[in-house]
Amino acid sequence: MFGAVIHAPGDVRYEERPDPTIVEPTDAIVRTVAACVCGSDLWRYRGIAPVAKPTPIGHELCGVVETVGDAVTTVKPGDFVVGGFNPSDNVCPVCRKGATANCLHGAHYDGAQAERIRVPWADGTLLAIPGTPDADLIPSILALSDVMCTGWHAAVSAQVGPGKSVAVVGDGAVGLCAVLASVQLGAHTVIAMSRHDDRQRVAREFGATHIVADRDEAGAEAVHALTDGIGADCVLECVGTESARLQAVACVRPGGDIGLVGVPHGDLPVNDLFWHNVGIKGGPAHVRTYLPHLLDLVLSRTINPGLVFDLELPLSEVAEAYAAMDERRAIKSLLRP
Repeated sequence: MFGAVIHAPGDVRYEERPDPTIVEPTDAIVRTVAACVCGSDLWRYRGIAPVAKPTPIGHELCGVVETVGDAVTTVKPGDFVVGGFNPSDNVCPVCRKGATANCLHGAHYDGAQAERIRVPWADGTLLAIPGTPDADLIPSILALSDVMCTGWHAAVSAQVGPGKSVAVVGDGAVGLCAVLASVQLGAHTVIAMSRHDDRQRVAREFGATHIVADRDEAGAEAVHALTDGIGADCVLECVGTESARLQAVACVRPGGDIGLVGVPHGDLPVNDLFWHNVGIKGGPAHVRTYLPHLLDLVLSRTINPGLVFDLELPLSEVAEAYAAMDERRAIKSLLRP
């Protein structure tokens, strides 16, 4: 089969790889229908995270089950499935608390930007979709494997709810999905912080009530002006850079909450947060916990997170998929084998 392999910063190649096989009886092999590039993949592409050797890359997928191990009972060959970016058994004591991202037996994919994928802990990771989904729903189903669930996790972590004000730091796919999540959870005011017209349009379609294009002190002042002068009840940090984390702190009100889902780079001013009674929560999304509800919303066409995909390419053009996102010519690249 063929798949994406990152060799060095700026160097992602489409090359032949060994076909995956069943290694553990809890495994499944999935034929990829759609995969994509994640903003977190760009950390390695940009040289911010190290690339020690050529490594298969990617962690978002939906597709059709081809074969399963002897212990797999909840999915079968022929099922159309979506799986979260963080495989989990969904039965360990931590998973039973809903914290599936922190499964005691958690695993990883050996590169999901590929024609076929070995899925560890298939029963706990994969969710079967009844029948064959409509073709136009594929992007939204794929979005559930990471960005929609991560945006939801940001909103849940920051305790977004009816009547609350929300500011979203980051206008990538996760940030835009965080806007959509906040609207679904009943927020009254949803402020998307974005400088880019294409991303602003998606944010408004997802239900953002306001757009703030400023950054740093000016951006915080704009958020305060929209929230009775005190800052947002909930701030969702969806980037991970130190500047984004500091922007989130500047935008939250005393006694408010910050949901952190950007892969962390840089510190937080913990002492300031302490004296302002600001709550901090977040981390990798508990995808398997959120999947059933969010899949229902997608299949009922209540939400359309697939709008974050504004570039679709064959898997063979994966290098361009990365370059387009790195250069901000695309919000999120969808790949078809």
